[in-house]
Amino acid sequence: MAVSRELLEILVCPKCKGEIQLNDKEDGLICYACKLLYEIKDDIPIMLIDEAKPL
Repeated sequence: MAVSRELLEILVCPKCKGEIQLNDKEDGLICYACKLLYEIKDDIPIMLIDEAKPL
């Protein structure tokens, strides 16, 4: 089961509160403003700033 579209529509970047987008592999969420990737593990987005990876 993947992350639901409804959840993706309401999630925002925890750092800037800006829009995030699902990446091409659908294994992470990208904030282009902050240049961060929030990974999705076991269908759960890890929305912790300290866990985000720089692009």
